[in-house]
Amino acid sequence: MGRQAKHLYINLPVKHVKESKAFFEQLGFDFQEQLTNDQAACLVIGDTITVMLLTHKHFQTISEKQLVDARQGSEVIVSMRVDSRKEVDELVEQAMAAGGSPFKEKQDHGFMYGWSFQDLDGHLWEVFYLDEERSGLS
Repeated sequence: MGRQAKHLYINLPVKHVKESKAFFEQLGFDFQEQLTNDQAACLVIGDTITVMLLTHKHFQTISEKQLVDARQGSEVIVSMRVDSRKEVDELVEQAMAAGGSPFKEKQDHGFMYGWSFQDLDGHLWEVFYLDEERSGLS
């Protein structure tokens, strides 16, 4: 087996950490409080996956490249696999209710179902369900 990371941290620049944190809390996500302050919030996606929501100023200390305005251009699409079609719909509906905006319409390919939204800063989030048995991956 090839190389595997122990934990995946995704760093995303956000205008307002407090508002971004509140947005994802409304979607039912938790934060690792030891790594959360006024400059950063550690969003827990799974046991080994977290997203660091960093103020633009703090993000610039990590990357000297020019920030991309995620409302104008794409830099990444964060895709999350969930356990059911119902969970896909619930999560995206919660995102819209919390102030997020639509990205793409629902995609139904039979064995795979997904829907997407944009967070408060315009970052793209795709939520999908994959029926492993029907996809041939089981």
